[in-house]
Amino acid sequence: MKPDIHPNYRPVVFQDLSSDFAFLTRSTISAKDTVKWQDGNEYPLIKVDISSHSHPFYTGKQKTLDVGGRVDKFRKRYAQK
Repeated sequence: MKPDIHPNYRPVVFQDLSSDFAFLTRSTISAKDTVKWQDGNEYPLIKVDISSHSHPFYTGKQKTLDVGGRVDKFRKRYAQK
């Protein structure tokens, strides 16, 4: 590999601002803030608005739509007379 052409791949902490959930992973993203992690080391901090911890699809709080009822209501309203 050529030197100095690849981004710096290092451990980074992502923090979900809506649920105060954080996880440590590796990334090439740059960060201005740092945070002290559970192991005592300091890592770059990336703040995100939503993650798998707060997204309705992953938490099971997703709303389902009654599509069948809407279709029946449409057909009843615009039925040929």
